[in-house]
Amino acid sequence: MSARREPAVRLEVHTREPFADGHRFADGGAYEVLTATAHYATDPEAPAQHTVPDIELAPRDGAGLVRFSGDVEILRPVDGGRRRLFFDWGNRGNKRAVQYFCDAPHTNRPRTLADSGNGFLLRRGYTVVFGAWQGDLLPGDGRLLLDLPVARRADGEPVRGLTTAEFIVEEPTASLPLSRWSSTRSNPVSERGVREARLTRRRYAHSAPEELPTGAWRFARVQGGAGDLKSRSTALVPSRQDVHLDGGFHPGWIYELTYEAEEPLVLGLGLVAVRDLVSHLRHDPAQPAGPLDHAYGWGRSQTGRAIRDFIHRGFNEDLEGRRVFDGLLPHVSGAGRLGLERFTNLTVPGGQQYEDHLAAADAFPFAYAESVDHLTGARDAIMKRPTDPKVLHTQTGTEYWQRRGSLTHTTTDGRDLGFPPNVRGYLWSSSQHVADPAAGAPAKGICNHPENVVATSALFRAVLEALDAWVSESVEPPPSAVPTVADGTLVTAEEWSARFPAVPSALRPAGPNELYAVDRSPVPPVADLSTRYTVLVPAVDADGNDTAGVHAPMVAVPLATYTGWNTRAPGQGHGALHEFSGSTFPFAATEDERLITGDPRPSVQKRYRDAAEYTAAIRAAAEDLVARRLLLAEDVERAVSSATDWSSPRHRYELP
Repeated sequence: MSARREPAVRLEVHTREPFADGHRFADGGAYEVLTATAHYATDPEAPAQHTVPDIELAPRDGAGLVRFSGDVEILRPVDGGRRRLFFDWGNRGNKRAVQYFCDAPHTNRPRTLADSGNGFLLRRGYTVVFGAWQGDLLPGDGRLLLDLPVARRADGEPVRGLTTAEFIVEEPTASLPLSRWSSTRSNPVSERGVREARLTRRRYAHSAPEELPTGAWRFARVQGGAGDLKSRSTALVPSRQDVHLDGGFHPGWIYELTYEAEEPLVLGLGLVAVRDLVSHLRHDPAQPAGPLDHAYGWGRSQTGRAIRDFIHRGFNEDLEGRRVFDGLLPHVSGAGRLGLERFTNLTVPGGQQYEDHLAAADAFPFAYAESVDHLTGARDAIMKRPTDPKVLHTQTGTEYWQRRGSLTHTTTDGRDLGFPPNVRGYLWSSSQHVADPAAGAPAKGICNHPENVVATSALFRAVLEALDAWVSESVEPPPSAVPTVADGTLVTAEEWSARFPAVPSALRPAGPNELYAVDRSPVPPVADLSTRYTVLVPAVDADGNDTAGVHAPMVAVPLATYTGWNTRAPGQGHGALHEFSGSTFPFAATEDERLITGDPRPSVQKRYRDAAEYTAAIRAAAEDLVARRLLLAEDVERAVSSATDWSSPRHRYELP
C-alpha cells in the first residue's frame, strides 16, 4: 500500500543577504543570496521512485515515508529577473556554474562582485540554484551536502556485499581512505571483510594482477606526524574506512582492493532530490525563489553523467506528471551515465584507460536516440518519454579519447546514428575535458606533454542562449556539429594515426579508451576482451587539430596542435592515457627552428606576419562563430583581448 501524501519538499530558509553589496546587474538588477535546507519526504512504493536502487531498504517513518535532507543555496534577482531557473548540478558538491559561465574564480561561497566574474548569468537575470544531490560527500570546503539514509535489511542487520576499490597515487602514500577521496565517505569494511579481503596490483589495466601478502597491508590509517602537537610521532590506527600498505602505495601501479563492505547509502535518492526541489521551486507559490517560467540545468563531467542518468531513469517527470527541466546542458559526460548500484562511489570518475577502468558509468544505452546493443540485442535510448527536456550535449576532444564520446551519436558497432529532434550535439574541437577560464601557462604534471590550453568558456554562454531561445521562443538552435563516419571526420584509431603529423617529442596514445562487454557478477568485474563496442575518434588536419566540430578562435587560428589526449610520464603508468588531460604541441616559432627540429608543421613565422595579423584572424574567427550563433557578440572583444601578445600566457612566442 502506498504511503499517504504530503509535500515532497519543505524548504527551511536560514539566511537571506544582499549579493555583491546590492550591485545592479543590467537586466538582472540587484541580487540576494538565500541559504536553506531542503527536507524531503518520499514514498518508496510510488512508481516515480521505482528506478532508485535499494529504496525498499531505506528506513521509513510512521507514515511509511523515507526522509532525508540537503543543502540549498539560491542566488536570486530581487526584482524577479527573467523568471528563468538555472540549476547548477554541483560537481562533487562544488558550485561551478558561475565559474564557467561567468569566467569567475571558483568559490563555494559566492558573495562579492568579484565572485560574479563578468556577471553573465546575473546580467541575464537568471535565478541560480545550487542544490545538493550527491549523498556520499563529507563536510569540508563549503561543499553542498545531502544527508541520505543507510540501507538496512528488515531484521535490522546491515546490508553487506563484495565491492572493489581502486587506488592510484602520484607519490608514495602510506594509507588511503577506501573511497580514495578525502572528501568522500568510504563504504566501511565488515568484520568478515577484514579477514577475507584481497589487495592486488598491476602495471596497466591489461596487465595480470599480482596479490600482495596479507601481512603487508591492513585496514588502518596513519595518525600524527607533522600534525602532532607534541613529538610529531605517528601511530597506525585500525580503521574500517582506510587501508594501509607497508612501504606505501607507489606510483605507476594500479592497486585493487576487493572486500566485503556494509552500510551502503541509498544514493539514488539524490536524483529524487533534484526532481522534487526543482518542481517545488517551479510550482509552489510559497517557495522563496520568486516566480519562474522555465527551468534549465547544467552539469559538467560527473554531473553531466548525472543529467543523462536523470533523463534515462525518468526523473524529468515530477509527481504530478509535469516536465521538471525544460532544457538541460550536459557537458563532457561522454557516453556515460551515473551508475547507482549498491556500494557505488559517486566521486570516482567514469572509467578511463588507466584509471577506474572498470567503473560502471558506461553502460548501454549510450546514445540519446534509440539504438540496439549489437552485443546483447537490447534496445533502448536516453530520450524516450514525452516529458524529456530539450538537450544541448557538448563535449571536447578528450571525451572521444577517454570517455567513449562517439557512442553518444553512433550505433554500438560504429555507424552514424545522430540525435533525436530534441537534442543537439557539439564537439568543442581540439579542446580538453577541463578548461579553466583563468588558465595560465600550461604545465605537464605527471604527463609527457604540456596540457591543452584552448579557451572554451565563452561557448557555454552561447549554448545557454541557444537553449533559452529554443525553449522560450521555439527558435531552433544551431545544427549539431560533431564528426561523422559518413563525411570521414570520425575515424578509427588507425586512421587517425595515419593522419596525425610527426610532431617532435609527441608520445602518441596506442588508441582511445576501449569499451568491452563486462560481466559484473564477479567482484572485481571481468571484461570480455573478445567483445567490444566501437569507439571512434575525430579525424585531424595536417596540423593535427580536429577537423569537425566547433572551433574556438584559438583552434581556428592555431599557434599549436591541440589534442584531447595526453600520455602518462615514465614512472606514472608510462604511455597510457592520463585522466582527462589534453596536450599542447607548440608550432616552431621560426622556419629556422622548424628545420632544426624536423617539425613538418609550418612555423608561426610562416603563418602570421606579426601579432597584429594573428589578432585580426582571431577576430574574424570569433565573428564567424557569432554569425553561426555559436558565440555571443559580447565575446568577440574578449577573444581579441585575450589574443594580444600571441595569447600569452597560454602561449609564449618571441618573433623577430
